[in-house]
Amino acid sequence: MNYAIETNDLGRTYKTYSKKEGLLNSFKGFYSREYTEKIALKGATLQLEAGKIVGLVGANGAGKTTLLKILSGLIYPTSGTATVLGFEPWRRQNEFLKQISILLGQKNQLWWDITPRDSYSLLGKIYDLDLNKSRARVNELAHLLKCTHVLDTQLRRLSLGERMKMEIIGSLLHSPKVLFLDEPTIGLDIVAQAAIRDFLQVYVQEYKPAIILTSHYMDDIAQLADQLLLMSQGQLVYNGTVDEFMQTSDLKKKLIYRFKNSMQENEKIFNSQELSAVLAEIVAEGDIVDIKVEEVNFEEVIRRFLATESSPL
Repeated sequence: MNYAIETNDLGRTYKTYSKKEGLLNSFKGFYSREYTEKIALKGATLQLEAGKIVGLVGANGAGKTTLLKILSGLIYPTSGTATVLGFEPWRRQNEFLKQISILLGQKNQLWWDITPRDSYSLLGKIYDLDLNKSRARVNELAHLLKCTHVLDTQLRRLSLGERMKMEIIGSLLHSPKVLFLDEPTIGLDIVAQAAIRDFLQVYVQEYKPAIILTSHYMDDIAQLADQLLLMSQGQLVYNGTVDEFMQTSDLKKKLIYRFKNSMQENEKIFNSQELSAVLAEIVAEGDIVDIKVEEVNFEEVIRRFLATESSPL
């Protein structure tokens, strides 16, 4: 099988300058410097198919951004190999760059003081797109995102959700085969989040790009991801589907309870076989006036997994 993205033992190590305190040590640094090495990514091996959305999840500093930067060609690895659409990304060949796109939820690529439609005209010239085809593409994407009515409004006057829709159109204008989405729903209300998730599902079914999605909103991952990658301390610690991950987790139930003369709710998370033992344990602690059992959601399982995981695949 030809994969859209394939890596083998991919790694990235940074050297940082370690300066001791004081003016004298600052002068010494001109002649002799001490460096420390930080492993940002280690041994990442994966294969990603076209037409799939891959959810990339991990705590801050887990290595997600480093992996995205390597795969998009912004930085080079210090070990291992990677190909995206058959290209080595860090060579940044024009033919490669024309087939990928990056959308950063906290960074605008469109021009703030002009309308989105004018920004798309400029982007079309940058990508050397046919003018009529470019306009048709904008109208098609705007229709799917239900935002045609704001194409001629100055970007700065749009709401955050509308601006993100405009950014998505800009990132898809040249019909990329690989799309890197970094926090595309950050800061958006639940209506805007749902609209973008719905759009991405339809878009992937129609155009079959490979998408890597990072998000701290686990609803994005749970609803969109065909494949789940979990990262911890620079290493891949899980590679599979969301359903498989939930099935293999021992955390199935959450018991929420409150003691007499207390307004504070307590909770315990456990697997289904432990229910009787957990109930006996909390009954022994005091008089219970309120108790309920809930299913543990995906976000809770992810959080606890990443908090305890230390062994890579």
